[in-house]
Amino acid sequence: MDASVARTRCPAAAGIEVLQEKWVLHIVHALLQGPKGFNAIGREVGGCNPTTLTQRLSRLEALGLIERTEGDGTCRACYRLTRAGSELDGVIGAIRAWAGAYLATDAADA
Repeated sequence: MDASVARTRCPAAAGIEVLQEKWVLHIVHALLQGPKGFNAIGREVGGCNPTTLTQRLSRLEALGLIERTEGDGTCRACYRLTRAGSELDGVIGAIRAWAGAYLATDAADA
């Protein structure tokens, strides 16, 4: 979605449109614990094919939610949340609380 179009719509609708894309919140959740390389994100997210992961990372970077930096020897490139991306911790926390209260979840999934 074009950023100018997003600004003219309801902010909640624009946010939901970004966050509802498959794997987006999984990627953000993985990066909340700190920077990770592509393969580490893929392992933590699980089930996301490399092409889709590349697309999602590029989209999140274009939206200013993550930054890609040169690797530190453990990976070729590292990804980390920006301030805007880190602010999604509250969203994920709210989802965690809601799921804990209303969904039968496995403690190992947390």
